[in-house]
Amino acid sequence: MSTFKSLGVKNTFCKALAEMNIVNPTAIQEETIPVLLSKKTDFVGLAQTGTGKTAAFGLPILHRINPSKPEIQALILSPTRELVQQIKKQLFKFTKYTEHKIFTEGVYGGEKIDLQINALRRPTHIVVATPGRLIDLLERKALDISMIKTLVLDEADEMLSMGFKQELDQILSNTQGSRHTWLFSATMPDEIKRIINDYMDKKAIKVTLNNREKINANINHQYVITSLKEKFNTLIKVLEGFEQERGIIFARTKLGAQSLFRDLQNEGFSVGALEGDMQQKERDKVMRAFKNKSLQILISTDVAARGIDVQDLSFVIHHQLPEQLHYYTHRSGRTARAGKTGKAIALILPSELQQIHQIQKALEISFEEVLLT
Repeated sequence: MSTFKSLGVKNTFCKALAEMNIVNPTAIQEETIPVLLSKKTDFVGLAQTGTGKTAAFGLPILHRINPSKPEIQALILSPTRELVQQIKKQLFKFTKYTEHKIFTEGVYGGEKIDLQINALRRPTHIVVATPGRLIDLLERKALDISMIKTLVLDEADEMLSMGFKQELDQILSNTQGSRHTWLFSATMPDEIKRIINDYMDKKAIKVTLNNREKINANINHQYVITSLKEKFNTLIKVLEGFEQERGIIFARTKLGAQSLFRDLQNEGFSVGALEGDMQQKERDKVMRAFKNKSLQILISTDVAARGIDVQDLSFVIHHQLPEQLHYYTHRSGRTARAGKTGKAIALILPSELQQIHQIQKALEISFEEVLLT
């Protein structure tokens, strides 16, 4: 089994990783880190959410930074405030034992832009940003990315599905020729292929984990056939089987998430809800409660769930099947992280059985029907 040292990671970073209890590289880390440490190249990594991509690109970036140069040398784009904060926090922990300080700033919406402008006046080597806020800062000439050597697109498919196509095109166009681009994504829709063709070297190295790794082999996929009239009672029976274990229920719409939240709360469940129109302060409050285990169950729409990173979730429940296949991958990837197991359970109507067969075939996974008594 590989170690981070055998992949070429410096001892100072290995020491910090060990302290974080990150001992053995994941598949994407094992495939990615040696390439990015040894070659100056564009890179495409296709791997499921929650497989350790932050360390896969973060450690090679840290190796490339020259701390004596007080300029932005790397830019990491990520779809949500939560992911930006998470990446910044991990990079900070990785550098605990480095001889010279490497400074990272995170910039995102929902925060006063003047505070972020002031922070960027300090020496900064790495910027982690959401695309929209980065464009705002560039238009105000609050930061200079002309000297970056590395541009990372993290969760690239999520950024596009959130409507950041124009911003990504603008950023990629303005930095073209001056940097290497590393793109990481869980899925490969046509828009991702367009970015690769338009903005990346034709010789870019590609690493694709096979489908079973992408969807995570530790997830047990199940479905329960029910009716519209009995769906809520079926959901309660499923939840009662998990006792105190924690998980996420996915609804298709904001109104559906709100309705489920009220109904489950009335039944005495420890539950919170996320939906797209929430104020950032309200969202942060719910996420804090869920992360510190004050809440057992989180109800979310696909849009609101972007950027959620919570460990030790036992289950994901699809209250409705998602409209797009890649959402099934993203939803299910919230459980069974860091080598643990988990369940993804779909509550379906008889007419939706064909969709289950389509998902099985497309993702090369197997579903088990569960009969509730």
